[in-house]
Amino acid sequence: MPPLAHWPQDARRGVLGVFTDIDDTLTTEGAITPDALDALGALRAAGLHVIPITGRPVGWSEPFALAWPVDAIVAENGAVALVRDAGGRLRKLYQQPADERARNYARMQQVLARIEREVPGARRAEDSPGRETDIAIDHSEFTQLPPERIDQVVALMRAEGMTATVSSIHVNGWYGDHSKLEGARWIVRELLGTELDVQLDRWVYVGDSTNDVLMFEHFPHSAGVANIRRFLDQLTHRPAYVTEGERGAGFAEVARALLAAR
Repeated sequence: MPPLAHWPQDARRGVLGVFTDIDDTLTTEGAITPDALDALGALRAAGLHVIPITGRPVGWSEPFALAWPVDAIVAENGAVALVRDAGGRLRKLYQQPADERARNYARMQQVLARIEREVPGARRAEDSPGRETDIAIDHSEFTQLPPERIDQVVALMRAEGMTATVSSIHVNGWYGDHSKLEGARWIVRELLGTELDVQLDRWVYVGDSTNDVLMFEHFPHSAGVANIRRFLDQLTHRPAYVTEGERGAGFAEVARALLAAR
C-alpha cells in the first residue's frame, strides 16, 4: 500500500464527502481524540459530507450522532441510520420493515445463545443491549478471543444463514442484504437524492479492519489508518493508501490531505 502522500492532489480536489469507520479509525482506545473530532469539524466546515459507518449498535451511536459534526451515522453495518432533523432531534431510518426486524431479532437471539453455549470463551459484546438488527461477539474489546475461536463464531453464524464480519473488536452477524457498502448507497440516496455508484470517485472511505474490505474494493479513493497493517494477511482487498498515523491521528491525516487540496 502506498503512503497517503502519494494520493494525487487533483483526485483529492474533486472529493465531495467522506465515509469512515469509527472504532480504531476515528477512535483511539475507545474514545474519539481531539484531532479526529477537529478533523470532522474542519471537513464539514469546508463543505464536505461526513458520514461514519459502523458495526456498533444504534443505541451506542445516538450520543455521537447528536454531538459530532456529521451528516448522519449509519450503524449496525448499514441497517440503521441516525439523522438530525431541522430541530436537532434524531430520526432513525431503517433498511428493513418493522415486522422483518422483529422476526430477525428473535432468530438472532437464539443464535447468540447458541454461540455462547458452544464456543468456549465467547461472550456477547457489552454494547449488545443497544442492538436492534444484529448480534456481536466480543473478541478484543473487553474479552480476548483467540483466532480459532473467532473463526468458529464466524462459521456458526454463517451456518445459521447469517452474514458475518469481523471488525477490530467484534464479530458481527445479521440477517438481511445490508452491509457497509449498501448502507453507504442507501444513506446517499436518502440524504442527497442521488446514486452513490455514479460518483464513487468523488467519495473517500477510511477504515482499519477486515470488515472494511468491501469498501476498499469499491471506493477508488480509500485509506487505511496505519493500524490496519495488523490485518494485512487477512485483507482480500487493500485500501488505496495508508496513513502514517494510527487510529484518530490517521483519520486526521486524511482530513488534512483533503483540505490541503481545496
